[in-house]
Amino acid sequence: MAYLSTLTRLTAPALAALGLAFSLAALPGCGSRSATDSEAATLAADSVQQPAVVDSAALQRLAMRRDSLKADSIVKVSGQLPGAILPGKRIVAFYGNIRAKGMGILGREPKEQMFRKLKKVLGEWQAADPSRPVQGAIHNVTITTQGTPGKDGKWRLMNSKATIEEVISWGKEHNVIVFLDVQPGHSTLQAELPKLEQYLKDPMVHLGIDPEFSLATMPGVRPNQKIGTLDAKDINFTINFLARIVSENKLPPKVLTVHRFTRKMVTNYKNIKLDPRVQVVMHMDGHGNPTLKKDSYQHYIVNEPVQYTGFKIFYEYDARPKPHHIMTPSEVIALKPSPLYIQYQ
Repeated sequence: MAYLSTLTRLTAPALAALGLAFSLAALPGCGSRSATDSEAATLAADSVQQPAVVDSAALQRLAMRRDSLKADSIVKVSGQLPGAILPGKRIVAFYGNIRAKGMGILGREPKEQMFRKLKKVLGEWQAADPSRPVQGAIHNVTITTQGTPGKDGKWRLMNSKATIEEVISWGKEHNVIVFLDVQPGHSTLQAELPKLEQYLKDPMVHLGIDPEFSLATMPGVRPNQKIGTLDAKDINFTINFLARIVSENKLPPKVLTVHRFTRKMVTNYKNIKLDPRVQVVMHMDGHGNPTLKKDSYQHYIVNEPVQYTGFKIFYEYDARPKPHHIMTPSEVIALKPSPLYIQYQ
């Protein structure tokens, strides 16, 4: 009855648009009886004086469900939605912030020098696995935790509109996709992600979220004092947020990367609900020697599977102390399952 109540608040044109038109007159009410002529006249007058109220939220939910069911049916036939990047390609990304030299290779080196290096790295990955095309990417930390709480006490700061647009322009100029990464600090994904919606409407822009710097459940803890956490409900919110953008703007699926290198960084992983409009990468984000990195990948990514897997390489930390080395594409590809998202910091 609750479902029927929702439908009756929608206009006929709205229902027709959803392919849900039917005759309400055919549905008997509880204790129904025949109306007299005067009652019928009164009812007719009331119907003119009181136009039907459109429940826009319910309409949107129904439309989303229709789109989701359609997407599911396509996936069952073809294995993925049109335009999906994974698993057909392997994404190789340079990570950092174009305004900060200390956050990674993206921003540490001058723009054109960095892109020359990225092109070389993409070639190395393509040579290591000729069977799978490589998709270049830049991964910019767009909402970043800070060393001070700021005016609202949330310990995070968003890049300016000009900086975000510049990052996206870099991607278009060099034919690589763009990830906007979120470190929510003492804020939440529910509060921060809507700030990026206008940029995520671009088909080449994707999203990353970082549990390490998610501290909303840890009052009084400064960033870098403790490793933060996200729960399945937070990741599900993010998936639904991206799925809506995909449906409303008729976009190919979005890629969502979730950074992880400890068990507590992601809780209740079994409750994560996948959607074909969003391709979820659980990304092994730890640095260290190859043995430690392989162990972390096994314990926190492989043993708690979600959908696709990722692996990070640190230019500055992985090779120290000697004789440790930066893992090669061939070494990473040999992991089981072979990661489909690779990130260099």
